[in-house]
Amino acid sequence: MVEGARLESVYTVKGIKGSNPFLSANIKKSKVDTKIFYINKIFFSFIYKYMNKICIIYTHGKLGDFIWQLPYIKAISNFHNQKVTIITRPTTQAKILYRDLDYIEEIIYNDFKKDFYYWIEVIKLWKIFRNKNFDYVYLLDKVNRSAIAAKLAGIKNIIGLGIGNQKKFLTNKFFLDNEDQRLSYSEQSQKFCKLNSIKVENFFPEIIINKKRLDLLKTNLYPSKNFKVSFCVDASEEFKIWPEEYFCKLADILNKNNFGDLFFLISHPKNKLYVDKIISLSKKNYFVDCSSYNLLEICNIILNSKIFVGNNSGPTNLAAALNVKSYILISNTSLCELKFSRAIPILPDDYIEPADNAINKIGDNLIRTRNLMKKVTPQRVFDKIVKTIS
Repeated sequence: MVEGARLESVYTVKGIKGSNPFLSANIKKSKVDTKIFYINKIFFSFIYKYMNKICIIYTHGKLGDFIWQLPYIKAISNFHNQKVTIITRPTTQAKILYRDLDYIEEIIYNDFKKDFYYWIEVIKLWKIFRNKNFDYVYLLDKVNRSAIAAKLAGIKNIIGLGIGNQKKFLTNKFFLDNEDQRLSYSEQSQKFCKLNSIKVENFFPEIIINKKRLDLLKTNLYPSKNFKVSFCVDASEEFKIWPEEYFCKLADILNKNNFGDLFFLISHPKNKLYVDKIISLSKKNYFVDCSSYNLLEICNIILNSKIFVGNNSGPTNLAAALNVKSYILISNTSLCELKFSRAIPILPDDYIEPADNAINKIGDNLIRTRNLMKKVTPQRVFDKIVKTIS
């Protein structure tokens, strides 16, 4: 080791004297590259100093809710021609899902607790704003705490929906009305962008995950199987969940018609009981319990499935955003968000859009009974798949 170092030194000295022209040329090139490196570093440091620093806040914690906001986050980034920083709840798992999106600079988690923690949350956000020194803070929901914290931190541009009291702390001049709470979250963000002259090029959420990250996983993707199907068998609210026996029946119909030889059952770990019941009822060996998989493993499973069938929940919206052929089962929730999703809705014949009769805001008049999901039969789902699959 020491001898090698000595010999390298000898050749370096000889190269400088000219006895090794190739090495001498490399040294000169290295000096030029070093100069270019430091010039670039100074240049980009200077540019970065005068670039606007953009922050976007979204406080809703559900996986699917954040997915709906991706087109508008990208639109704000394009509007400023600058990557953005996101502040959101850890339950969105944004650091896992969106780290490969080229318009996001950084993702910061915050809990956005309510009630007793209200002013604690304001102080936490104030500290973030002061440390990051943002030029613009965008608020994609009606929460006041973020606006108050930005105001206290001296942010010059605080731009939000302006529903309710939030408008008191904003710097933009045009706001959504209280009646706009009857719109879906996606539609609210669309109107917000339009009011602020922010062009949205694509209303459909898109998620890209670097394949290198997926290749590092040890997930068994069952390469011997030719037609893999994913089922999302749970949801954040029980009334949105399709009956377990219907998932069994659908798997049986798909399998007999050569539309599936392996079925991944996806659920949150705390909802494993739905997975267990399906496997117990079916007694078939073509089911895979994915309830213990982490989110990146779930993404890998979804991307290796030919079709995805699920309840109106985060994983189903995730599958659509990953551009996997997706079918979403709906009987008692609104279709408004799905106008901007690639997921294909499957509805009962007598479906009535709840948003048409909302009282004050979308979702406040839903009939929260799981029995309504029985109206969407397995045969109906299969017929829709056959009609639409390519």
